[in-house]
Parts: sequence; structure tokens; C-alpha cells
Amino acid sequence: MTQPEKPPTPQPRTPARCAEAPRTGRQTGGQHRQVEGQQHYTISEAAELSGLSAHTLRWYERIGLMPHVDRSHTGQRRFSDRDLNWLDLVGKLRLTGMPVADMVRYADMVREGEQTFGERKALLEATRQDVLARIAELRDTLEVLDHKIDHYSRSTGDLPATRAVLASAASDASAGPRSPRSAADA
Repeated sequence: MTQPEKPPTPQPRTPARCAEAPRTGRQTGGQHRQVEGQQHYTISEAAELSGLSAHTLRWYERIGLMPHVDRSHTGQRRFSDRDLNWLDLVGKLRLTGMPVADMVRYADMVREGEQTFGERKALLEATRQDVLARIAELRDTLEVLDHKIDHYSRSTGDLPATRAVLASAASDASAGPRSPRSAADA
């Protein structure tokens, strides 16, 4: 008797472009491979491929974040490659910190058609500004952490880390003069 084949270990996903062509098969390790004859996925397969739970997928459908999900003749959800692409976009929107209500509004606008392009663009531009502000805050935080790590490295006799110097030089070159941080010296 032969041993059953073990399912593949999920690999970290690589970022995808939302404007990519529709998927043609399963995603594995950031690459999409064709599953012979399969263009629809059960909720458990969609959950595995998207990294979301089946409960979350049902909730997304219930609140209007997922477009109409096709059903089999027995009522079982059948997710398509297009649905999986949509879930990739929703995942990116979640990472931006966009509120669920805004994501649902965006989904509604997509369903309304081309006449909402301007509103969609405005929503995404506002979200982009929020992301840029968060990135700036994180860079500032990283500088403080690097400064403290270097301080403790020198205090313990370790070689000072060069990352703070490099990060600070790159920041100074792109952002101009900065005010001194008293919290970094504490």
C-alpha cells in the first residue's frame, strides 16, 4: 500500500499587480499554475489560495465586498479565477489600512461601472496619501530604533551598526534638514 501524497506546504506569496491578466489556475509560491480542467474552486480551495478563512470569505460575500459568487447546482460556492484576483486586490486594500466600509463602497462602485472611475480614483488617491504618511512615520521610527541599537552596540563594545548611518544619509538626501530628536538620546 502506498502512502498518500502530502499536500504542498504553502509558500509565501509575492506581491501581485492588480491589473494582471486574469488567473489561469492555482497560485503556488507566488506563481500561478494551471490546474487541469479546473476553473472553479470550492470555498476551502479559495480560502487556501487567498490565505483567508472560509468564514472570512462568507463574511465578505455577506457584506457586499465580494461580487456575486457563482453556485453549483447543489448550492456550493464556486469561486472563479476572477474572484481570486479580486481577493488579491481586497488583501492589498486591507494592508493599506482602508476601512472595510470604504472597501465595500469601492466594490459597489466597481459594480456600478465606468461612470464611477473618478470616485474610485479619488478614493485610491486618498488611501495612497494615508499609506505615504504611514511610511514616513515608520521611517522616522526606524531611524530612532537604529540610533538606539547603535548606542547600545557602542556601550556594550560591539561594533556599531552602519544601518543607521546609511538610513540617515538616505533620509537626509531625500527629505532635507531634520530637527534633532531628544527621544533618540534617552
